[in-house]
Amino acid sequence: MSTEDQDKYVTLISSDGFSYVIKRSIAIAASGTLKSMLGEDSRFRESSEGRVTLDTIDGRLLEKICEYMHFSDKWRHTSVTGEDVPEFDIPPEMALELLVAADFLDS
Repeated sequence: MSTEDQDKYVTLISSDGFSYVIKRSIAIAASGTLKSMLGEDSRFRESSEGRVTLDTIDGRLLEKICEYMHFSDKWRHTSVTGEDVPEFDIPPEMALELLVAADFLDS
């Protein structure tokens, strides 16, 4: 990946070592915490390295979070187009853990 491409993407790393590469713009739009870490004016190491380790979120949860970030990005402008937004499926057994992760990520 070129340096320019690396600037467009960020790697989110779960507590159990799984890595998910997503567009930086999607991560910043979906999470206040990630925006603080990865924003243009950020002085966090994560901003320059393009890697964020989330020690409190396991791989199974982080996968669902990344899936939701992409879902949210895809359907963000539906009020303009008038399209109906489909439901985002959340398994009941993950609901509480996702709620805690969403609170941490400020999303």
